[in-house]
Amino acid sequence: MESDERILVPVGPDAARWRTFGGERTVVVAARTVTSLVRALDVVPEVLHDDPRVTVVFAYDPTSAFNDGVLDLLRSLGCRTLPWSQLAEIAPDLLISASENVKVPPGGYPVLVLPHGVGFHKQVPDSAGPGTRLSGLVHDDLLAARRAWLAVSHPDQETQLAAAHPGTAGRTVLAGDPCLDRLRASVRWRERYRSALGLVPGQRLVLVSSTWGEESLAGTSPGLPADLLGQLPADEYRVALVLHPNVWSGHGAWQVRVMQQSALEAGLIAVDPTDGWQQALVASDLVIGDHGSVTLYGAALGRPVLLGAFGSEAVPGTAGYALRTAAGRLAADRPLRAQLEAAVTGHRADRYDAVSAAAFAEPGQALPRLRELVYGLLGIPRPKQPARGPRAFPVPVPAPDTGRARSLMVHTSVVRGEEGELRVEIRRFPAALAGETAESSTAFWHLACDVDEPDTRLTESATVVCSASDILPADTGRQRLGSLLEEFPGARIAAVPGEDGCTVAVRDGRLVHVGTAQGPGTDPGTAAAAVYVCLRLGVPLDATAMATAVVMLQGARRQRLLLRAVPSDADQSAVSRARTAVARGLPPSS
Repeated sequence: MESDERILVPVGPDAARWRTFGGERTVVVAARTVTSLVRALDVVPEVLHDDPRVTVVFAYDPTSAFNDGVLDLLRSLGCRTLPWSQLAEIAPDLLISASENVKVPPGGYPVLVLPHGVGFHKQVPDSAGPGTRLSGLVHDDLLAARRAWLAVSHPDQETQLAAAHPGTAGRTVLAGDPCLDRLRASVRWRERYRSALGLVPGQRLVLVSSTWGEESLAGTSPGLPADLLGQLPADEYRVALVLHPNVWSGHGAWQVRVMQQSALEAGLIAVDPTDGWQQALVASDLVIGDHGSVTLYGAALGRPVLLGAFGSEAVPGTAGYALRTAAGRLAADRPLRAQLEAAVTGHRADRYDAVSAAAFAEPGQALPRLRELVYGLLGIPRPKQPARGPRAFPVPVPAPDTGRARSLMVHTSVVRGEEGELRVEIRRFPAALAGETAESSTAFWHLACDVDEPDTRLTESATVVCSASDILPADTGRQRLGSLLEEFPGARIAAVPGEDGCTVAVRDGRLVHVGTAQGPGTDPGTAAAAVYVCLRLGVPLDATAMATAVVMLQGARRQRLLLRAVPSDADQSAVSRARTAVARGLPPSS
């Protein structure tokens, strides 16, 4: 969209020459920041669906410090957009904004201001001067003109706004919170979201959520995602990062990804700032947050919450501020896993009920109330079609497997089970982030790299190299193992998947088939770890030995693996000659 656009379609004084649908009313949606635009997009389609009487256009306001990404989002959705400077030409019947900071041209039409967070619990920089202002409070001129209507989610917010500015008295509407309604409606799809995010049964998802600003979690502890990934076993935990859209817009996606590069390469799920945080929140098992709205939504969903930061900009007396004392604190200088596990196991489902009750009223009623309000402001009857209830957020498209760590430091701890059965507890950590690797007589470490690992520093030090891309026939698998050991001369072990398990090659020429007694096979990394432990313990893995059973314990997952030596060509020839001799009535050695 060019700034000098003059022909207005489908609204404006000359629009009838160009448009197809002749609407009775015009609604303009303000597009100022990604945060506010996404909130408006969540509500407007649910309120105005299937109504050809209402024409909706978007007006782009470029004055925000966080305007980056707004036009990209509008274009990606196919929204008809006009410059803010042309808003005065079209005389809309209603303007809807989830940003209170828009400068609305003079006119008689009402302005509905939707919240872009939970309530009014934060002081933010005032773009009009060096001070701060209450987030969510509209400009004086709109209040003085009695044009603004402020949607609130709890009656206490009406009292708070009236104390902050007397002009809000009589201009608030209790609507509830449409986002929370949809989050609660989405709980039934929790397992779908987890699958789409790449989680497997037994894994916990830790959601790291940060608002924007130097006092936010991202501002005070930008390295927390990497620290979590370095301390949490990859088979038992995944970590997702939800950053306020203002972080992405203010610093640029490139900068954010560079700052989190090691964490991203280690498997961090970086949630799209325009879509997906709701699904990730529903899918989560624990939230590490700050004074931002996502943390409060997590508490309202009953998730365990730990605070990694809590800024002074939080407004005392609000529900959001109540989390300061209701939630536990994360101590970044202490081992993280123990704190997370204690927060999960010690959590009560009703822990944040009081906080939630102080933030959200009229659960499940936000969309019907907003629909009634919007059509009342437009001055036309509501459509005959019934209002839609809260809808679950769509299942995200499964991400390609590019977020997994390609190199892992593998810790194997050996215990003897009943009847001498070999049991191995295995924990794997991203190699680039792993900490100390002290060993003992029954606890070992090794570095396992995938063939796709781009960092030669890691591949040159790897003990194990794995290829998990294709399931190979036996002969092809052996050839592949030979080429891997040739390609990675420092590796002691190579492993590839096969049709009925994995084949593991040792540099001294031995081949070992690793399978399961029943059920699906194991992955090459786990198979190689079982072989590695046997080598360290001196367990025979040659053609004369019986199959070795190894129980691998990975968090909640338990696999009983059977390790069988694969006879070499010479061994197979000797066995064949012995069988032939016996069949002829001769001694096997003939």
